[in-house]
Amino acid sequence: MVDVQNLKDHRNIDIQKVGVKGIKYPIIVLDKANGTQHVNATINMYVNLPHRFKGTHMSRFVEILNEYRGQINIKTFQKILCKMKEKLNAESAHIEIRFPYFVEKTAPVSNAKSLMEYQCSLCGENNSEKNDFLVGITVPVTTVCPCSKEISDMGAHNQRSVVRVHLRFKKFFWIEDVIRLVEGSASSEIFSLLKRADEKHVTEMAYQNPMFVEDVVRTVAEKINKNHNFTWYSVEAENMESIHNHNAYAYVEKM
Repeated sequence: MVDVQNLKDHRNIDIQKVGVKGIKYPIIVLDKANGTQHVNATINMYVNLPHRFKGTHMSRFVEILNEYRGQINIKTFQKILCKMKEKLNAESAHIEIRFPYFVEKTAPVSNAKSLMEYQCSLCGENNSEKNDFLVGITVPVTTVCPCSKEISDMGAHNQRSVVRVHLRFKKFFWIEDVIRLVEGSASSEIFSLLKRADEKHVTEMAYQNPMFVEDVVRTVAEKINKNHNFTWYSVEAENMESIHNHNAYAYVEKM
């Protein structure tokens, strides 16, 4: 059969990224408490395509996923990228994997247990200039406005916030440890299950620890700076404001 993808293309235009996007795929990730966790991921895989080729072989991306589906983690990511370059005869390879990660949490007073979801991502690139890999973790938290607390005779407005952290690193680390770091940098952490006594504890604790988005990103950055395993990071916080028709936002990056 004719291999159409390998036919010559005469437009003389290189393509930086070509591949498959939005693959829904079950993978196994490392779990600090239970060893491993089965998750449903959304995966994008790309390679470069020199100007002389008409197309790439899309089926080979899925073949590589099948080969590594039980071994997709921080430790094997570069191996997968190298396999993509080899199998697709490419000079550069890029993968983005996004998945929900679940951690069992215990309510502070009732000790009720429940699963909390965190959105995570693994993004890697391998080419002649660099081998790059980023881990992304999105952590929902609660913040109480310091200004509102200062000027109000009773109460203060609070909101659910989202903190997104992206990290470069030298050696393996646990997702759970970064989640705890971020949750400890806000007014309060969030739970999926709380009884009345828990709600009282959480709201009063948050009230005693008011924070702007600026406070949150600085506190997270300050803690990450103390861990020399992390060579680069970005931290962004976004408050879904409860009394404004807009969100508050802050971003910090290690330069």
